[in-house]
Amino acid sequence: MEELSHKFFGGIHPHDGKSLSENLPIQVLPAPEKVYIPVSLHIGAPCEPVVSVGDKVNFGQLIARAPAPVSADVHASVSGTVSAIEPMLHPNGKFINTVVIENDRLDTPDPSVVSHADEIAADPKALTDIVRRAGIVGMGGAAFPTAVKILSGLGKVDTILINAAECEPYINADNRVLIENTAEVIEGIRMLVKLFELPYATIIIEANKKAAIEKLREFIPGDNGDVRLKVMKTRYPQGAEKQLIQSVTGRQVPPGGLPADVGCVVFNDYTCWSIHRAVKTGLPAIDRVVTVTGPGIGRPGNFRVRVGTPVRELIEAAGGLTENVNKVIMGGPMMGNAIYDLDVPVIKGTNCVLALTGSEDKSVSEPACIRCGKCVSVCPMHLIPNYLYVYERKNDLAMLQKLHVTDCIECGCCTFTCPGRLDLTQSIRMAKGRLNALKAKK
Repeated sequence: MEELSHKFFGGIHPHDGKSLSENLPIQVLPAPEKVYIPVSLHIGAPCEPVVSVGDKVNFGQLIARAPAPVSADVHASVSGTVSAIEPMLHPNGKFINTVVIENDRLDTPDPSVVSHADEIAADPKALTDIVRRAGIVGMGGAAFPTAVKILSGLGKVDTILINAAECEPYINADNRVLIENTAEVIEGIRMLVKLFELPYATIIIEANKKAAIEKLREFIPGDNGDVRLKVMKTRYPQGAEKQLIQSVTGRQVPPGGLPADVGCVVFNDYTCWSIHRAVKTGLPAIDRVVTVTGPGIGRPGNFRVRVGTPVRELIEAAGGLTENVNKVIMGGPMMGNAIYDLDVPVIKGTNCVLALTGSEDKSVSEPACIRCGKCVSVCPMHLIPNYLYVYERKNDLAMLQKLHVTDCIECGCCTFTCPGRLDLTQSIRMAKGRLNALKAKK
């Protein structure tokens, strides 16, 4: 039964485009000749390399260590030789220190890649340290270090939510993992339930994922076990953490607050799969399932690839770009970032590579606000996007702060619904960037 227990504010119903790849099994893409692994694969402080040029490294070996609590270790996704450590273009558009490894095609496992099942059996609390050592981050796109999230919620929460909404159009990475690795995802969830010492966790999934729902119900036959299932009506951006919490529990995370402030902790289903693998096999976060799709892709599909694989190789595996492509996005059409160089690498948070054609481009030469208020009505955070746009153009940082610009989750609803074609989301991103730069100087 579809539910929308506590409707969150705003939201939209965009064309989801998921049919292009939702029924296509995950293909394993061979590792490339070289991988390009940035030391920043997460939200938080960049890692510090612990290898040097010329070093031989093993598959799964630590190559960059987290220097601060809010960070996540980085590991080699292939075995081979470190050929360079230098600033290279990151998918975020910045130049980030990057470890380049020439693949020896042997995948020689590092001695650290061993099962930790005995540790968990003896002490469920050991999971936090295993997750930290594996460099696991939120795999829904945010890439927040998972060990930090666990520590922020231990002893403070009464509700565990597993986010399988994957509400962004076109993306099917989580969906396919749920269909093809159901048992492993559920076992990872059960590890979290034991860690938090709570009676159960609830998987939240949207109704448009019928195959995944059917598969989950094979493993979750009732509503009284330690893992439960809740099917929600499809609505964007329900997969955003704060909106998911409000939809399911009715609780509202306060401005600037964390889910733990309202007794909740939220994990992505792909993250739970990664946790299971880290425990059972010792495998750190060194690969990623990526949906390669869109009207500009020759043969859309879902691919399991090594972190550090150039985007160009994914696109080639999916039949290349069509002639009328005008934009390639890492991520979905609502929250993704356009990339101008196809040699940027896949990182831990990469869930989609989307190629759009001219027919999807709704930009105009002279965008103008017509004061319709649609952007305000769809904003899930109760902001006033058109005013934020005005004050960003004036560089009025004081007014931007007064209007709570930092509460924006960059969901793109305002841009999607704007009849005047203002690029509201990008403007807000720029405003937040200026405020962050100002804080860094103080």
